[in-house]
Amino acid sequence: MSSNTTGHDGLPSSSTDADRTADAGDVVITDVMLRDGLQNQPTHVSLDGKLLLLRALAAAGVRSAEITSFVSPKAVPQMADAAELMRATAQMPMRLSVLAPNLKGLERAAAAGASEVAIVLSATDTMNRRNINMGLDEALRVSLQTLGAAIDLGLRTRAYVAVAFECPFEGRTPAARVRELAVPLLEAGANEIVIADTIGAAAPGEVRRLLDALLPVLPVARVGMHFHDTRGMGVANAFAALQMGIRRLDASTGGVGGCPFAPGASGNVATEDLVLMAEQSGYRTGISLPGLVAAVDLVENLLGSTHGGGAMPWLRRMAAQRRTEPLTA
Repeated sequence: MSSNTTGHDGLPSSSTDADRTADAGDVVITDVMLRDGLQNQPTHVSLDGKLLLLRALAAAGVRSAEITSFVSPKAVPQMADAAELMRATAQMPMRLSVLAPNLKGLERAAAAGASEVAIVLSATDTMNRRNINMGLDEALRVSLQTLGAAIDLGLRTRAYVAVAFECPFEGRTPAARVRELAVPLLEAGANEIVIADTIGAAAPGEVRRLLDALLPVLPVARVGMHFHDTRGMGVANAFAALQMGIRRLDASTGGVGGCPFAPGASGNVATEDLVLMAEQSGYRTGISLPGLVAAVDLVENLLGSTHGGGAMPWLRRMAAQRRTEPLTA
């Protein structure tokens, strides 16, 4: 894992390239397939399988990945090997983060050698109660405590604001609510605030409107976006965020995933779709599309089911064409 240093703002910052954008054309994509993608899959993926997936992502040029969560194995069985996976990836040349939802999870993550942790705070009372059996006020308090403890340990931190556009139980989430939660998370020291469309309910205009409300109080360089593709608008939403200056995006190779605690939350936006969109739009991701095709093939083999974003049929045709083209001197 990468070591942490202190940034100009006094907060711990990763020393890897994935933790900074050189200029306005660089986009950092954090692949969340191993955590958010696998967490509710019916087919169990072994520790060895997860390591193969992570190596495939690294070979494709993915520089940042969220790989596991330190939650109750009873609640999320796929993450039962979190400590073993963390220790097995200690030398990976990537920025690796893990979910640590509370102080107990943080303690386990730190003991396993994590250098970056993420916390998730839902923007509605009902979602917090369904997810972690806490009301919104208590969930915010626990999130702030966990962030503070992580910073005291010298760890880098990400803070998600989930159901930031719509809650499956309470409907549309007011932008003012998201702002009221994001600001204290930033003030508590979160290196990155990730605005999550947990059930994939947003449209590009809504992305712009929410960011219009957030960016006056949040530094754009420290804001990330996490989209799901439930209604087929994940890539369009990501492009709207890019146009607003956002340069940090979450995605899942193969579009694998969905929140097990949010009814109607289908797969994440696919990494391969975001990379194709960003590169063709003039941004740089540093990620190889043929490498992602190989990673999706591996995902399918391990899960025994078909996966891939909307661009995957075309990407497979291009990969097959390259394999059959004659060599030239």
